[in-house]
Amino acid sequence: MKDLASASAPTGVGILHMVLPILIVLVALAWVQAASAGPPTDQLRDGVQRVVTILMAPELSGDTKINERSAAINKVADEIFDFGETAKRALGRHWAQRTPAEREEFVRLFTELLQRTYLSKVDQYNSEMTFQDDVVDGNQAVVRTTLLLGKGRGMSLEYRMHHAGDRWQVYDLSIDGISLVASYRSQLDKIVRTESYEGLVARLKSRQVGFVAGSSGGKTAR
Repeated sequence: MKDLASASAPTGVGILHMVLPILIVLVALAWVQAASAGPPTDQLRDGVQRVVTILMAPELSGDTKINERSAAINKVADEIFDFGETAKRALGRHWAQRTPAEREEFVRLFTELLQRTYLSKVDQYNSEMTFQDDVVDGNQAVVRTTLLLGKGRGMSLEYRMHHAGDRWQVYDLSIDGISLVASYRSQLDKIVRTESYEGLVARLKSRQVGFVAGSSGGKTAR
């Protein structure tokens, strides 16, 4: 497994792109629970433990079990993350112009992009996360954590969640003020403006998108 402790100390965009495979699936093989945690943190931590359990399960280990392992991780990720809300926010102002069928298709394609880009790499990383606290405002919450990189270095991460149905789900995450949603929104918007929405969908379908999360315009989304 790759160890982030051996990496250099980039900041901003570079850090976000480097650690997103970890952040997107919340893989922390060890963590420290802070005293002032509430339901959002509890549910986030529960999701972490379930992913860790899958990664450590002997019956799902090895290259021959990649498909089964990925399917199990994706199932848990669907509960931890509200991919539909993430997709909606990432598409931004162009969402309102889409038909119900187009929205459904875009959510599916964007979710597949995230799974293909990040979830498939979940078992390549190892790090340690400290849960600090959470701030709840109605049906919105921010869970603050610290990812420990080794040699005394760490980075602050914020998971933005909302209460959807009967549980809290993550729809965005940020590091040093750089938001996953805002980063993608900037790139999606550029493609729609310079090409068309249909061109964006064609790219997603052909998997020739060339996105780099955190590449530009990634200040914390609201």
